[in-house]
Amino acid sequence: MSQDITLNVNGESHTFPADPEEPLLYILRERFSFNGAKYGCGLHQCGACMVLVDSMAEFTCLRPCGSFQETEITTLEGLAKDGKLHPVQQAFIDTQAAQCGYCLNGMIISAVSLLETTPQPTELEIREALNQVICRCGTHSRFIKAVKVASGKLNSKS
Repeated sequence: MSQDITLNVNGESHTFPADPEEPLLYILRERFSFNGAKYGCGLHQCGACMVLVDSMAEFTCLRPCGSFQETEITTLEGLAKDGKLHPVQQAFIDTQAAQCGYCLNGMIISAVSLLETTPQPTELEIREALNQVICRCGTHSRFIKAVKVASGKLNSKS
């Protein structure tokens, strides 16, 4: 059953007809063509589908789009500002943190969320934040390094 849904995605409000039970991931990919969030396990376990919801990393593969109304959704594509990558995105490039890249969306989203709440995280805090995202390539040490680099860049701007 379709009804009007209003979502605030990457700073823009959008109202459109949709089934409020349709997972947000499908709306983001199919309606808005934001393909950073990916379908992975479909069980809220791998992290490939993550976006920021009110600055917190959230899974989107199962959660209904209707439950995201009156929240601020930021996708991987929405992190860059004025043509400049977010410091976390840039740090992942600078440290060559990605291998296959499938988990990259979840890793970056989780790192941004962590740094929003904990600007100078310990290595243990970084590991715990990234633990909700599955990486089969084993590049965790580079992800941790990237988050440390991003933290340093963000804190030097303060």
